[in-house]
Amino acid sequence: MNYQLRKQLILQTVEEKGSVEVKDLADLLQISEITVRRDLATLSEQGLLYRTHGGAMKMSLLQTPTSFANKSTSRMAEKDYICQKASQLIEEGDVIFLDCGSTVSRLCQYIKHKRIKVITNSLPIVYELMGTEVSVNLIGGELDAERQAIHGTIALEHIARYQANKAFLGIDGISLARGLSAASEKEASIATALAQHAQEVILLCDASKLEKEAYLQFASFDMLDVLITDASADKALLAQYEQKGLKIIG
Repeated sequence: MNYQLRKQLILQTVEEKGSVEVKDLADLLQISEITVRRDLATLSEQGLLYRTHGGAMKMSLLQTPTSFANKSTSRMAEKDYICQKASQLIEEGDVIFLDCGSTVSRLCQYIKHKRIKVITNSLPIVYELMGTEVSVNLIGGELDAERQAIHGTIALEHIARYQANKAFLGIDGISLARGLSAASEKEASIATALAQHAQEVILLCDASKLEKEAYLQFASFDMLDVLITDASADKALLAQYEQKGLKIIG
């Protein structure tokens, strides 16, 4: 079966069922699960469906903007490697903060079985963790439709009421010269608030973000305890980050 026919059948199935698993699509199309995963990744990058761990769902269920879907599926292998490492730091009974970063959202697939509490401003994370062992606390405030996340003054007040064992943050850029930088003030304010109310702050950052400077510089290396990155990161650069006081996992 050629790709165009597979594409038509996959999209039709997702539209009819709302969500579907890789195994079910493989059985339906009589193709390998590897081929299904490759097709789903391609369709996700085109903004035609939303890729989930183990399958896909139609965009309208979450109304996730194409820009977020594309961001969440870029460098998937690296992000999954990072999140596997991150999940090993989470213990039963932990209370953890998760921000709305696309890398952080991929952590969900590795923690669904854990009896933990998650406090987050990310709607995709809430969707991923519903019906699992995880207890979810959605931060209140104003909805940012583009990011599918909650921001604003009320969100910061909500965060201040809680104390977490660990905060897992994404970032738009980190550099020796400017420290941490973000694409917007609202994302920077959420990250800062989460860090202030966590015992340990862990940055999930693939190698493409290292020595990258985004719009707004908002914090120094002192805000972080741990940096988890992928295996392609420059080792000499990571050694310099270690000199700044970071524990490196990669």
